Amino acid sequence: MTTPAHVAIIMDGNGRWATERGLPRVAGHKAGVEALRQTVRATADLGIKWLTVYAFSSENWSRPKSEVLDLMGLLKLFIRRDLAELHKSGVRVRIIGEREGLDPEIAALLDEAETLTVGNGELNLVIAFNYGSRDEIVRATRKAALAVQTGQLSVEGITAETFSGFLDTFGIPDPDLVIRTSGELRLSNFLLWQAAYAELIFMPCYWPDFGRAELVAALASYSRRERRFGGVDARGVAI
Repeated sequence: MTTPAHVAIIMDGNGRWATERGLPRVAGHKAGVEALRQTVRATADLGIKWLTVYAFSSENWSRPKSEVLDLMGLLKLFIRRDLAELHKSGVRVRIIGEREGLDPEIAALLDEAETLTVGNGELNLVIAFNYGSRDEIVRATRKAALAVQTGQLSVEGITAETFSGFLDTFGIPDPDLVIRTSGELRLSNFLLWQAAYAELIFMPCYWPDFGRAELVAALASYSRRERRFGGVDARGVAI
């Protein structure tokens, strides 16, 4: 089975999982954290080197204040309780998303997670927090424009490769596979630039029900696909 080097996951369906069980939405988010723990372990066991998860989008701030507070609390709990284990297991944590304006306590925890694990290489766990792909591209465009303005870059020097260097994901390989749970069929402003040639798999289960078996099933589906990156397949047939 062909194993992707980089898997990205849109962890969707926590709220609906809880609602269908007559539980408060925070119960779904708590179950989602446990699903994340299991997925991180399974990813490492299966030899995948990069895992990116959509933890909190820049649009999620519009949710009810109580739910946002619950999500922030779970993030703090995850980092405080799991960071030592992640570090011990050789996991490097990377954060993408807008940092400016974040609660100082949250920002400090994110910095701590990155600093503590910077030397690890068993698995790279990229957490998209306060992240939106359009926002990322706009911020990257401003950086590129400033580089041109200050003479560090010429207009002609702006290429897909150089522009990628201004994105939050600089130094991170593009995802080979993007998985979304809950049955929704959209990317929801997630890695729009980076996922240009990624394989997409939409799974019907809610995120709290996602585990090793679901990950293996997604990888099996991925291994049956032929990636052509705009070229032709083995028979010479163009995409």
